[in-house]
Amino acid sequence: MLVKTQGIVVSYIRYKESSIIVKIFTRELGLKAYIVNGVRSSNAKTKMGFYQPLTFLDLVVFNKENVGLNRISEVKLGRAYQKIPFDFLRSGIAMFMAEVLSRTLYEGYQNDELFEFLVESLGILDNSEAVLSHYPNVFLLGMARYLGFAPNASLEFFDELRENFTKQMDWEPEMAYLDKLIQEDFAFADKVPAQIRKNLLDHLLIFFSQHLDQTSEWKSVKVLRQMMA
Repeated sequence: MLVKTQGIVVSYIRYKESSIIVKIFTRELGLKAYIVNGVRSSNAKTKMGFYQPLTFLDLVVFNKENVGLNRISEVKLGRAYQKIPFDFLRSGIAMFMAEVLSRTLYEGYQNDELFEFLVESLGILDNSEAVLSHYPNVFLLGMARYLGFAPNASLEFFDELRENFTKQMDWEPEMAYLDKLIQEDFAFADKVPAQIRKNLLDHLLIFFSQHLDQTSEWKSVKVLRQMMA
């Protein structure tokens, strides 16, 4: 059966000499894996650029049940980003977002509201007016909200986090910052010291790892921290 949908590329891996297996979070079908034959060859009809992480696509896909890898019938660019591919910091944030999606989404997981949140978030990241210093923290809070484990206030968040520390910590600056982000979301534009922003990002990653039951290191964070220092 053919399905017309929109999708956001999450990741891809090379397959054989000239093909790839790409994971795409689609609006109608959720996260799906597709095999794209010959896309890495010099005479490929479809460009590899379509399958870079977070690319927004208009798709017509085959959807056969009980098939691990489906195929894409038609693909075209759904939105051409104006800033993300050409801005070092925005590209680093996008790489981080792609890792978050890779860790949180699973095969067949479908969520219309989360899809809309991702479309909106990418639109904000691509906007020249975006406040990038707070963006990774706000994005993580948004993801947690749509995945069902977001804190309602900083006290709740840090009470849960306290279990990971053996000594008393002074989190008052981070608590005030988190409450502002919860209240104002991407609209928050106040200046906050880099160390407080970094601390909250570290705490949010611990929080995510707990809820996702994952212990592996976040690969994109080291680069992200350097860019946002």
